[in-house]
Amino acid sequence: MTFEELNGYYSIERMESVIKALEEVLRSALPQGCITVGVYEAAKSLNVDPDNAVLCILATDDENVKDVALEIHFTLIQAFCCENDISILRVNNTRRLARILGGAGMHGSEQMDLHCILVTVPHASTWKSPALGRVSRFCRESRCMDQWVPIINLPER
Repeated sequence: MTFEELNGYYSIERMESVIKALEEVLRSALPQGCITVGVYEAAKSLNVDPDNAVLCILATDDENVKDVALEIHFTLIQAFCCENDISILRVNNTRRLARILGGAGMHGSEQMDLHCILVTVPHASTWKSPALGRVSRFCRESRCMDQWVPIINLPER
């Protein structure tokens, strides 16, 4: 289901609310050390302790939409997340994700792999996020409409 088709189910205001909630989750999780960036790193984290994972974001840009290897990784991660009841979203703008994370997408002068971002909440953590609740609710509602991996259109700002 495309972003335009989802608009039939969700109002534009609702989608904007989810986008703002996603931004808030990422900005608040980063200083807590609750963000894992990269396809390989996220897969390792999921393998070690899937119970701590609360949200998985799979991101692409126009230039890598047809990347077969990336899609294979996404399919495996999506299956794992669905099996372990981890909220999952597809996002279409890695550059915007990098800006939301305050440039966290850069490692020295090299661009980090922002195709997969995993948000975790350690069991001992007291971090509670109403924004995470809104994103998780959106994911649950999407699954109820047979949209197992909802797509979020992150506009440039």
